[in-house]
Amino acid sequence: MERRKGRDGKTMLVAGVMSGTSADGVDVAICRVSQGPDGVPRVKVLGHRGFAYEKKLRAVVLAAASGEKFSASEFARLSVRLGGVYADCVQTTARELKLMPQLVACHGQTIVHEAANGVTWQIGEAAVVAERLRVPVVSDFRPSDMAAGGQGAPLVPMLDFFMFRHATKNRLLLNLGGIANITALPAGCHVDDVMAFDTGPANMVIDALMQRLFQKRYDRGGAVAARGRVLDEVVEKLLRGTTFSAPPPKSCGREEFGVAFMERLMKLCSKAAKEDVVATATALTAASVVAAYCRFCWPHLDQRAPAAKATELFVAGGGARNRTLMRILSEGFAELGVKVATTEAAGMAVEAKEAAAFALLGWLTWHGLPGNVPNATGASRAVVLGKVTLA
Repeated sequence: MERRKGRDGKTMLVAGVMSGTSADGVDVAICRVSQGPDGVPRVKVLGHRGFAYEKKLRAVVLAAASGEKFSASEFARLSVRLGGVYADCVQTTARELKLMPQLVACHGQTIVHEAANGVTWQIGEAAVVAERLRVPVVSDFRPSDMAAGGQGAPLVPMLDFFMFRHATKNRLLLNLGGIANITALPAGCHVDDVMAFDTGPANMVIDALMQRLFQKRYDRGGAVAARGRVLDEVVEKLLRGTTFSAPPPKSCGREEFGVAFMERLMKLCSKAAKEDVVATATALTAASVVAAYCRFCWPHLDQRAPAAKATELFVAGGGARNRTLMRILSEGFAELGVKVATTEAAGMAVEAKEAAAFALLGWLTWHGLPGNVPNATGASRAVVLGKVTLA
């Protein structure tokens, strides 16, 4: 396998490893990360792979993240097991791409994220990954930001800023994983101009409903939602929740949109067909994103870049493959003069973006550089993220 090293000593092959709040599996992106002549990091995705969790493992992860009773030893065993899964995923990706990374940046599996209490916990033992691959591993990215007063999320805006900002156009980057998060980049922005926050659920509630009502992992292509009828009154009632109306910086997770939220939605839709329930959850995701843009992003962009020529929205994450969700989003944003496309229109595979973001963050940590965007997380300062485990 090939290991590449640039002449400047800072060019590295980095494997970004992401397993999100949907707990559906692992995404690996092997990236070449370098420092440009202007000192700005450059990220090029050389290849990526996605791996679904085995059914029984996913059930255990979801149970752990949903607050079911687990002993300390059970959490510890799950963390070691996930470390082995991450190592397998990176090894398979490296073998298929014939590219061996020099560094692994592993987000880990979120079990708890209570931003208001300064608590977050991502498991997946980094020492197992480092030993198996014999390369250094950067992991546990969020606590450093939280120690500095931040929410520990979102962390993807650093990649958004370096890769997607435009001199004359406003750009919005929307990731539809388990949770939806949006980054607003005013035209010609500096890092201090970046706004980013979680808007609410993306696939988390939809996936939970599909599992409960149809015994399927997710709504492939949005086909079930397309057959259903949206209950607008339910969407409007749920959008009145404080999580949606709270101003940035803000982040959320299963604590806000887990089983209890799903069951509340089902109760509000108690007389509806199963397809209608999924359609309503899908519309809720789209409506919460549009509402967040109107309430928070639009005023920010107008203030920071009043002369911008246009505003573009690029979507990544598994939700970008949900055609019904993308249609509703496109219709909603079209009324606001915003063109919607996936990140593939800008050269980034939708499944690779979050993994690529952590590849960049790992590279920054390895070089002792800050990785958070304080305006996005609410931290008091820019900090170096993560912990390094040497091989």
